[in-house]
Amino acid sequence: MLSTDAILERAAELRGRGVPFVLATVVRCESPTSAKPGAKAIVDAGGVISGWIGGGCTQPAVASVAKKALSDGQPRLIRVSPSKSGPPEEGILDFGMTCHSGGTVDIFLEPFGSRPSLLIIGASPAAQSLAGLAAQVGFEVFVSAPGADREMFPAARQLLDGTDLTGLSCGTPDFVLVATQGKRDESGLEAALGTGAGYVAFIASERKAAKLRSYLKERGHDPKRVDGIVSPAGVEIGAVTPEEIALSVLAGLVKARRTRGASTIEAVADQPEGISIEQSAASAIDPICGMTVDVATAEFRSEYRGVSYYFCCAGCQQRFEKGPERYVAGAGTTA
Repeated sequence: MLSTDAILERAAELRGRGVPFVLATVVRCESPTSAKPGAKAIVDAGGVISGWIGGGCTQPAVASVAKKALSDGQPRLIRVSPSKSGPPEEGILDFGMTCHSGGTVDIFLEPFGSRPSLLIIGASPAAQSLAGLAAQVGFEVFVSAPGADREMFPAARQLLDGTDLTGLSCGTPDFVLVATQGKRDESGLEAALGTGAGYVAFIASERKAAKLRSYLKERGHDPKRVDGIVSPAGVEIGAVTPEEIALSVLAGLVKARRTRGASTIEAVADQPEGISIEQSAASAIDPICGMTVDVATAEFRSEYRGVSYYFCCAGCQQRFEKGPERYVAGAGTTA
């Protein structure tokens, strides 16, 4: 079993490599429970748990909710308890169970996603300021500009000399910002459109941006993609200096980053409280304890009258097999 120090060291390592994971921490217990307050575990993107935050009834709930947390970037507080009495408490996902321990455990799940990639095209003073600011708020910065060097962009993950993006290591970047500011604007914009990024912004006046949009369309670029270029880039704050312009642009990037996940977050918020929030087409309900079980990775499974039933632990499976006819109503895989 990994110690708390080992868990935190592992978390720091994953953060440094940009690998997404969820840090699960036991914040409250009602005995008897095998995990105690302060116990921690790391849950990877596939739901694999490293560490100890409870046994067979706790782990399926943690793995399932962790995947959702990584998907939308929102933390969760879950409760695994013998029964769900009274109305659900606000902010807590309640999972009922009847496993052997009989205790209650509250677990906080904090997602650490991969850092969004930002490609900055251009070496203007605003571009240099933006690279440093963006790295501080969680962007993985890549720079493409003639003559770009480490002194100009100390926070960049990768530097490319010029606008040839063949060697770009991040693949399709999440965000692209063209900050050429009069130096090869056309080639910079064409390179940005060529990345296929869903968000492209351009530091320029409205008049200049309009002229360059016409140029790009005449060059045969998709009019919808061209019209989708965000320009003037950033949030209007009356910026004048390169540093202020960079701050304005960064505010626009952060807004775009957070808005992109809004539909997912709203969909989760619209779901009813309780275990049904975490159900999916690849999950099933344990007919004994009501836990959600991932069908693809379920270790405990039984067949009864041609229907498959999945269980969170061996105890639930054994109890079912002693008298399956008592538990079959409404059980089985979810739709």
